[in-house]
Amino acid sequence: MAKIFFPQYKKGREGIETFEGTILEHAQKLGVEIASECGGLGKCGRCIVRIDRGTQYLNRKTELEKKFPLGGEERLACQARIIEPEADIHVFIKAFGKYSILSESMQTRVEVEPSVYKKGNRVLHRSGEDMGKYEGKILGLAIDVGTTTLVMQVVNLEDGRTIGTLSCMNPQISYGNDVISRIGHTMAHRGGLEELRRVVVEAVNSSLEEMEREKGELRKFIYDAVAVGNSTMRNIFFNQNVSSLGVIPFEPANCKSISKKARDVGLAINPVGNVYGPPLIGGHAGADALADILASGMHRDNGIVMVIDIGTNGEVAVGNKDRIMTASCAAGGAYEGATIKCGVGAIEGAIKNVWITEGKVDYETIGGKRAVGVCGSGLIDLLAELLRSGIMTKKARIESEFLINERISITQQDIYQLITAKAGLRLDQDLLMDYYGVGLEEIEKIYLAGGFGNFINAESAISIGLLPGAGEKVVKIGNGALAGAREMILSRKMRMEAEDVIDKIEHVKPNEREPDFAYMVAEKMYF
Repeated sequence: MAKIFFPQYKKGREGIETFEGTILEHAQKLGVEIASECGGLGKCGRCIVRIDRGTQYLNRKTELEKKFPLGGEERLACQARIIEPEADIHVFIKAFGKYSILSESMQTRVEVEPSVYKKGNRVLHRSGEDMGKYEGKILGLAIDVGTTTLVMQVVNLEDGRTIGTLSCMNPQISYGNDVISRIGHTMAHRGGLEELRRVVVEAVNSSLEEMEREKGELRKFIYDAVAVGNSTMRNIFFNQNVSSLGVIPFEPANCKSISKKARDVGLAINPVGNVYGPPLIGGHAGADALADILASGMHRDNGIVMVIDIGTNGEVAVGNKDRIMTASCAAGGAYEGATIKCGVGAIEGAIKNVWITEGKVDYETIGGKRAVGVCGSGLIDLLAELLRSGIMTKKARIESEFLINERISITQQDIYQLITAKAGLRLDQDLLMDYYGVGLEEIEKIYLAGGFGNFINAESAISIGLLPGAGEKVVKIGNGALAGAREMILSRKMRMEAEDVIDKIEHVKPNEREPDFAYMVAEKMYF
């Protein structure tokens, strides 16, 4: 029986027996990540692969493929279908690269009082459950289930020490780069929800196995886990139906917190361990946004602060201990490489910083590698530098395609995608302050959370209008979602605060509240 191989990935080197399906479907079954922002519809052109062996066993290029500048042996994985193979097929994934994922977060100072503790020679839960004999350790697991990335941290529940942190791509990216694509997959495919749940839980399990190879046995000592994510990601992780998030009014069917046994989730920790999913705020603002609020301490502050988490989805929160308002929008697709001609994710070789001096471009790449494209922080720098140098007008116009080097450039269409993405997030910031009844001068701090927010140059972001003009107030808190999850692992009081603060949060949808919302977004597009 013929096989298909993806030799760049360890799990793809042994191959998988071919069946009647696309290369993308084979990759998904094997757990190999191929970026597919459109969910395999042939629209985004991101799932480019090179067929190193076995081209003759594939269908001819489709009409959709002919719209993209593919090389002779290049195909779209979602369009290349295997037809009666007589020998093996070898596939090279063009977008393959090592991602630079933010795993660092602000240090929390919570009192260590977890839900699981030692008493005598037993491990007990605060509910009274006896979880077994104490075997030398009691560990906890914090998980940030991002749309694009997964970040996990193992902590010692007896003294609060961090044992280790791991990160990887969310393998669900093969089913679409955004939550709408993944919601659509669960609705269009029988067993689609279970398929997406399985691949993300397996990724967590594989990461824990990897950590054990370095640090020794860990999993059997993990008795408690907290998983945060946006509304779609959290509910998929716990096998909750997400179809309501894909149709009007785009609300989760279940916003309440979830508690399950590890064995029921499929998480390879102590089987009697508990897995907790904090409550969702509403709409697409999920448990990750709640974790950001906890990590920033907004819910305890007397002064009014703002929290901005810029990722594939963007969340904004304004408030203090008395009142909090939130909003969310699709923000990060363009800044994570989707829809941008030379855009890439935060992989090695991605241009992350840009300077233009007298028309000459200098840049810095992730890992110091040869430039392969431009990631989000580099795109923000590029827009700011084009504007500052007069190459781009305040109406976001350039005379011609601008070359960064001989292979990488930015086009007028790229700029349109970028300013559209930044306009929605900035409008949410301004409208939230308006709804709350405060001006920028009354905001004491602006906390930037998430990998994108952590790596961007704040001054560049301010100059293009992505952030309000108060650079001295900006504080980067790293992976706030992971920090909040860690707090809820270490302190049952923080978990109780999460349940309490959710009732103080008012989630608003400016696009529904403002009759001229589209016009208001358009006004924010320019500089």
